[in-house]
Amino acid sequence: MNTKKPFYISTAIPYVNAKPHIGYALECVQTDARARFERLVGRNVFFLTGTDENSLKNVQAAEKIGEDVTKFVDEHAEKFKELKSILDISYDDFIRTTEQRHFIGAQKLWRQFKSEDVYKKQYKGLYCVGCEAFYTEDELIDGSVCPEHKKPCDVVEEENYFFKLGNYSNQLRELVEKNVIKIYPEARKNEWLAFIDRGLEDFSISRSVERAHGWGVPVPGDESQIMYVWVDALSNYITALGYGGDEQKYGAYWVQEKDRQVVHVIGKGIGKFHVLYWPAFLLSAGVPLPTEIFIHGYVTVEGEKISKSLGNVIDPREVVEKYGTDAVRYYLLGAIPAAQDGDFSYARFEEFYTAHLVNGVGNLTSRVLSMIEKYNGGDIPENKEWGLRIDYVSDFWRLYKEDFENYSFDSIVGLINGLVAGLDNLISTQKPWEMVKKGEDPTGLLYDLSENLRHIAIALLPIIPTSATKILDQLGIDTNKLEDLEIEMQWGRLVSGTKIKKGEILFPRLEKK
Repeated sequence: MNTKKPFYISTAIPYVNAKPHIGYALECVQTDARARFERLVGRNVFFLTGTDENSLKNVQAAEKIGEDVTKFVDEHAEKFKELKSILDISYDDFIRTTEQRHFIGAQKLWRQFKSEDVYKKQYKGLYCVGCEAFYTEDELIDGSVCPEHKKPCDVVEEENYFFKLGNYSNQLRELVEKNVIKIYPEARKNEWLAFIDRGLEDFSISRSVERAHGWGVPVPGDESQIMYVWVDALSNYITALGYGGDEQKYGAYWVQEKDRQVVHVIGKGIGKFHVLYWPAFLLSAGVPLPTEIFIHGYVTVEGEKISKSLGNVIDPREVVEKYGTDAVRYYLLGAIPAAQDGDFSYARFEEFYTAHLVNGVGNLTSRVLSMIEKYNGGDIPENKEWGLRIDYVSDFWRLYKEDFENYSFDSIVGLINGLVAGLDNLISTQKPWEMVKKGEDPTGLLYDLSENLRHIAIALLPIIPTSATKILDQLGIDTNKLEDLEIEMQWGRLVSGTKIKKGEILFPRLEKK
């Protein structure tokens, strides 16, 4: 039995009507970095991702190319699974919403809704297939165009089940306002509070079997209806934990009372479903609520929104094949504002890579290890006090932890880059090679540099895990034997006399075109 404090975190689950793009890679890497950080501080982490396979979008995409829907979603789900190795994602489970365990849990959630919250009626409305959502005219551009997809909505008329979202207006407002469900960043919290204040309307939670093409989770007790994809998709967060079946993990990570931390990482386009619909469903069903929602922005490409029609979809696999996994992770976490829109361009990527990995982390590692090899026979020097030592490490770690807890990934990378630059500057000003020429002992300085390098590598473990492990290995440290962060962040844990193992260049320079 794992007695460590549990921490549950999930990505949103994407539709599988197309292969993954760089925008979804951002969400995966952000979520992975937070999961790795929580493991580093000693938490019992459950990290979930998966695919949303019951959407009408998936059906239409398969039909468009004349392919069987099951075969189509199987092939595309596999492409999302491959991100685990492509981006070094450390998830604990991958839920596909076509799995039997998901159907069982989603139908249980529906059956748990209070009878007074659900009713059936004939309905006519404006529907965006891209969002899988109905809109009112005042939510649309010129009363008809989806603000997210910039396409006219379809007029749909049929009999559906509806959910009385207005029954939960006051509760939802209080939950968000009082941070029972804490929304990051604060601006998104205020945005959804204003939305609640404008009034919440009932919304459709089912589709006719005909319009759903018979694809999706059947409504319990009504063979004519398929569950609305946003009811079924949202339930993945608990169906993957065994809700409706073997509920041991559900109890351990979702229901457990003490210091609950249940986190969703999502893009800004699906805030309504997670901040309003999902908590309302859970309240109606008597299921505990998530505790935090981090809402990130979009990745644009050369200033344009990613769009198949514009032909600017960036495949993360191709970027990784060209530059390496850790280079892509570092850019997504460090060059993209964590909670706002940020741009991807190959020119900016190469500039960031060269400045902060080639000339930054990589160069500092090489300099420090080379000096230890040259001036101390390849052994970690003694931990001696020397005159210009500055005790800034505790401030570094305090800011590092605060930034992680606030999902400020770009600030974390900036903090690390700042420490790297400071140490490079220290080497340039202290000039250990001149100390040797003057007959002075440089080993006190070299110990401080190597111990600082250890701190940098520990801090990099959630960001660029493979490269961070290589740095620690070169310092003679086995990552499998690391203690929790509270211990590792203490000064002086690098053992004098340890033989370094200088390896290959971490981040090769790019060839000039």
